[in-house]
Order: sequence, then C-alpha cells, then structure tokens
Amino acid sequence: MIKGFIFDLDGVIVDTARYHYLAWKRLADELAIPFTEKDNERLKGVSRGQSLDIILSLGHKKLPEQEKHALATKKNNWYVEYIMQMTPAEILPGVLPFLTAAREMKIKTALGSASKNAGTILNKLNLTGFFDVVVTGNEVSKAKPDPEVFLLGAKGLGLPPAACLVFEDAGAGIEAARRGGMKSIGIGSAAVLGKANRVAGGLHELSVEEVLKI
Repeated sequence: MIKGFIFDLDGVIVDTARYHYLAWKRLADELAIPFTEKDNERLKGVSRGQSLDIILSLGHKKLPEQEKHALATKKNNWYVEYIMQMTPAEILPGVLPFLTAAREMKIKTALGSASKNAGTILNKLNLTGFFDVVVTGNEVSKAKPDPEVFLLGAKGLGLPPAACLVFEDAGAGIEAARRGGMKSIGIGSAAVLGKANRVAGGLHELSVEEVLKI
C-alpha cells in the first residue's frame, strides 16, 4: 500500500531544464565546445560533475580535477543567478492541486533531487511547506540510477521503499526507483519512460486517488 510520494524536482514540479541549459551552454561556449538542446537531454537527472564530464567529452577535452571543479562552480553560479529570478508562476500545471490533495489525504511527501539548489528553488516557489522531507544533491554521493536519493527520502519519511511512489521525468530516475524497490510514475514521454508503472504528461493528468491504486 502506497503511503508516501517522492518527487523529483526538475521536470516534475518545475521546469528548470532551460536554466541548466543556459548555464551549461554559456560554459560550453566559453570552452569552444558545441552544445545543443539535444545534448542537454543527456544531462537530465545527472550530477553536476558528471554533466561537466559529458560536455568535456563532446569537445574531446580532458582537464585536471581542480580546473573541472572551478568550471562546475562557475556554471552553478550562473544557474543560481537564473533561478533567483524564478516565481511561483513557473510551477508546472497540476502540481499545486496534486500536492494539496496529497496533504489533505495525509500522504507523506518527499523531494528527491540531484540538484544542490533544490531547497532554494522550493523557497522561491513557496513550496517548501508541502514536503515533509527534502533530499538534495548535498546529501547524496551517488547519482541516479543509483537509488540513494530515493532511499534517503523513504527513510526520512519513516516508510519502507515498497510503500513509496516515485514521480520522475528521467529514465535514470525511473531506473533508480526500480532499483530501490519502489513503483514509479514517469512524467513525460512513454518512449523514454516506458519502464515506469505509469506514464503521464504531467501531474495535471493525475489524481491522488488513482495513483494510490498503482
């Protein structure tokens, strides 16, 4: 029986992918590495360090760890500049009604995101109060598809993994849920998220009552 929901942030609650893209594109341009929106899709659900490695591989570049750390920090500073301008108007359709209904039905809720800025984003969107537990990239050492972030979310909620339902927009996140022993709902394309227990275009297409039956 499902007693807790664990939500990814980017692409499920809010679409920050464009801000990530703008920041990574800015860095790639500085490094003279071609980087497109299609390339950016490879970075979904991936840690900052791994994302930088992917971009460097596109340019066939290898850099020392100290320089890579400096570049990742530069990208993050640009990204933070972008997200500090976010408003609640950027919350994706259906999110507020869904979270509100979950609260009313006493379903425990957690955020499980690879983003180290997830807490800042929730504050900007006035959504912090909707989550009992927030697990971010600051608390995890293993990126999805490792289930660490979701297992920490379940632990924080005081629930066994099998009692938690994960909402994810990335294939790596769906795989992480599976490895963690959790059911999942994919938010996005069935072609990418086919391993989820169900796929929907967004939370606006779902109700709490129906997903509890999955």
